Amino acid sequence: MVRKSTIYWIATALVLSSFTFVWLQNWNITPGYSIKFDGKYAHGSFDKLSGSIIFDPLNPDNAKFDVVIDVASINTGIDLKNKHAKSDKWFDAEKYPVIHFVSSSVVQSDTGFAVRGELELHGIKKVIEIPFTFRSDAGRSAFYGKFKVNRGDFAIGKTNGKDSDSTAVEVYVPVNAEL
Repeated sequence: MVRKSTIYWIATALVLSSFTFVWLQNWNITPGYSIKFDGKYAHGSFDKLSGSIIFDPLNPDNAKFDVVIDVASINTGIDLKNKHAKSDKWFDAEKYPVIHFVSSSVVQSDTGFAVRGELELHGIKKVIEIPFTFRSDAGRSAFYGKFKVNRGDFAIGKTNGKDSDSTAVEVYVPVNAEL
């Protein structure tokens, strides 16, 4: 004879299994990331990245990106250029020590995803959109994106209103699932 409590638990399990649960994954940024930039006047990378990422590729609507780049970690490969880039002529790293991006939305696209959010750079906040892909294979996961930033929008250096005001940015961020 089946007890009422057993029937109750079986019915509860069936009801719960009919719902789709949203599981968002917290990701830890791991070593091996790269933030490269390439413009008319300088190219190189930033060597320090930190932040938090919450992302589920099956449910991008609830994703959150909050990442910070240390401006003083700029590396152009030339010490004099690094010093110039950190000065008040460009990034003014002493006054504005970080580049900060906080997402407001993430949507799926034909080629992957697009994150929209506020980029704070050189004391100026501007909404930008960054297309990216997310790959997860055999325990290895990573985000990859390419986009352009108009340095004139952020009052960095002298601008002329031409294509040379834009800097291409390429970001590769390997991550591990937070346990």
